[in-house]
Amino acid sequence: MNVAVCTLTIRLPENHSLKGKRQVIHSMTARLQNRFRVSAVEVDGLGLWQMSTVGIACVSNRADHARETVDAVIKFVVQNYPEVELVDSSVEVFPVL
Repeated sequence: MNVAVCTLTIRLPENHSLKGKRQVIHSMTARLQNRFRVSAVEVDGLGLWQMSTVGIACVSNRADHARETVDAVIKFVVQNYPEVELVDSSVEVFPVL
């Protein structure tokens, strides 16, 4: 079993409230969970209006599949959320016994 873990640091430059940010983040994480069958949640920046860190995890029997899924998630966010600026992303794949 392999686990791919991804963190996306995003900026919402046009956002001016926590409520607005939460609407975008909730929509994004729900779509990612439904479309890619991954776990996705806001893990940092909860009290900030324009910054957030989203954690994503994918479990697979193959490391390359887990990595491809997480890469597809990143591409999906960039293409489908123009109001979100991707500041940083990191991906790590761990073998689990």
